[in-house]
Amino acid sequence: MNEPTELSIVRVLIVEDDPMMQLGLEQSLASQPDIDVVGRADDGYLAIDAAVKLKPDIVVMDIGLPRMDGIAATAKIKALLPNVRIVMLTSHTTENEVIAALSAGADAYCVKGTSVERLLAAIAAARDGASYLDPLVARQVLDHLKSPTNSADAIAVGQLSQREVEVLKLMVEGRSNPEIAAVLYLSPNTVKTHVRGIMNKLAVDDRVQAAVVALRAGLV
Repeated sequence: MNEPTELSIVRVLIVEDDPMMQLGLEQSLASQPDIDVVGRADDGYLAIDAAVKLKPDIVVMDIGLPRMDGIAATAKIKALLPNVRIVMLTSHTTENEVIAALSAGADAYCVKGTSVERLLAAIAAARDGASYLDPLVARQVLDHLKSPTNSADAIAVGQLSQREVEVLKLMVEGRSNPEIAAVLYLSPNTVKTHVRGIMNKLAVDDRVQAAVVALRAGLV
């Protein structure tokens, strides 16, 4: 008889300056059996201090913070703790803010007012090393990302095989490697090989950058 698999707990730091929003987030996340809310912060400087002290797996980060905004705090946390994954949860949805957040190192971008299920999907994607863009954000920035100045991205994507394109599209959706394997009926090792090939051909270092290239190229 197989032993039950031990639940993997994700340690989450919430960074939000609205007390009611902070409380709502904490209650929603703490109710999940695989999430442990290890701390809270209400400005960018305190977020950095808390991240260094608590070393969470995930930081749920607002952009509009006092003293230091969430984009600057994200860049600093990523510089100090590159393995910490950051999920932006914000009402800011303009293309400049989204691109700035991704450039700062954000791993996922979710819009406030979204369902708890969508936020949990963003956290799960970030935890698994995948990227996640809220569909509302993706639609709003698509025209910017498809501009002619990004024709080089289209050329790079054109080098991908049909199977690699299928994998990349699922990466943009925030699917983890096991999920991609299940959708495409591939082994996890084969998916890893495809992901590695995609990153090499697109000359990117991580999945978020690959997703941005795909969006700029008009792949999705």
